[in-house]
Amino acid sequence: MSTTAGPTSHGRVDADGTVYVITSAGERRVGQVPDVGPDEAMAFFVRRFQALETEASLLKQRVQSKSLSPEEARKQLNALRTSIPEANAVGDLDGLLASLDSLNPLLEAQSAERKEERARQHAETKQQKEAMVAQAEKLAAGSDWRGGVDRFRQLLEKWKALPRIDRTTDDELWHRFSSARTTYTRRRKTQFARNAAQRDEAKKLKQEIIAEAEQLADSTEWSETAREFASLMTRWKAAGAAPRNVDEKLWKRFRGLQDTFFEARNAVFAEQDEEYKANQQAKEALLDEAEKTLLPVTDVAGARTQLREFLAKFNAYGRVPRNAIRPIDSRVRALEQAIKGAEEKEWKRTDPEARERAADTVAMFTSQIEKIIGQAEAADARGDAKKAKELRDSVTTYQSWLEQAQKALDEFSA
Repeated sequence: MSTTAGPTSHGRVDADGTVYVITSAGERRVGQVPDVGPDEAMAFFVRRFQALETEASLLKQRVQSKSLSPEEARKQLNALRTSIPEANAVGDLDGLLASLDSLNPLLEAQSAERKEERARQHAETKQQKEAMVAQAEKLAAGSDWRGGVDRFRQLLEKWKALPRIDRTTDDELWHRFSSARTTYTRRRKTQFARNAAQRDEAKKLKQEIIAEAEQLADSTEWSETAREFASLMTRWKAAGAAPRNVDEKLWKRFRGLQDTFFEARNAVFAEQDEEYKANQQAKEALLDEAEKTLLPVTDVAGARTQLREFLAKFNAYGRVPRNAIRPIDSRVRALEQAIKGAEEKEWKRTDPEARERAADTVAMFTSQIEKIIGQAEAADARGDAKKAKELRDSVTTYQSWLEQAQKALDEFSA
């Protein structure tokens, strides 16, 4: 029969060194430490309990500090709760289990909080990805062929950095984003191919224009060839840009041919202008004299005769330098307009029908004034002062009209 030595509130030791732990479920043998005293045997298993207690305390601290996720904490908690009832240790195992059970409400709260945080992150990530998809689809429908490439690259890197959301939504958004990128890439390649074809066509057209310009560069048909070069320039601009590596070379070639022609033309014109300076001086001298003699025009018939004589002498001198053509022509036209204006004025002044109309107008206003004066005198005679005043006011108005009509009539006598 065994005897008990050194009993404690949570365990006891038999005389043979067997140690028992006492729990709410009863007494359970935890081990034997031979050849030592009861206290030392008990202390061995108490130290094991203290190790469990330390492990539980550390887990509790980590749960409270949120250094573990609720899932990982619950995993460690379950493992510890499973090991404690069967632990070969002496101590308040029931209390240690109760202490661990007290963590359950905290873990539930943390799980709910974590779930809420995941939902918030999920919504934010979804919103960001939807915005990125919208940007991608806008780029895909646009024509920013250079900036769009960099923007798609930036969007893709940002997409990779974001966490995944629920698989269905994430796959759907990624499909839209990827499709937009593919659409953009295809359209960009198509556009670049079209541009390349247009540049090749422009190169061909410009080479044809250069070939025509080569036939014109040495021409001495100055006016006609200048017009042809202007037409070639219009076609050149309409042709568009050739490939970058040849466009500048083609332009230099075409420009050089233009310069060859226009420099030759300018040299000839400069030589001609030098020859025409004497004509310019003679024509300007004739103009100076004609302007002094004819302006202002006082004798219309004599001015017309003098103008004919002037033009005969003027035209006899031939061409003038190009920069003098417009100023000289303007002075000649001014002389002609001055004489023409004087002729029109003289015709109007001597026009019998116009003179008769002016005289009729004067007679009409004179008769009307006399009539109104008679009416005013009659109003005075019958004592109607108000009516007499109104009639005399009318006389003032008609008198001003009569003066204007008389001036017009007087012009025919000037």
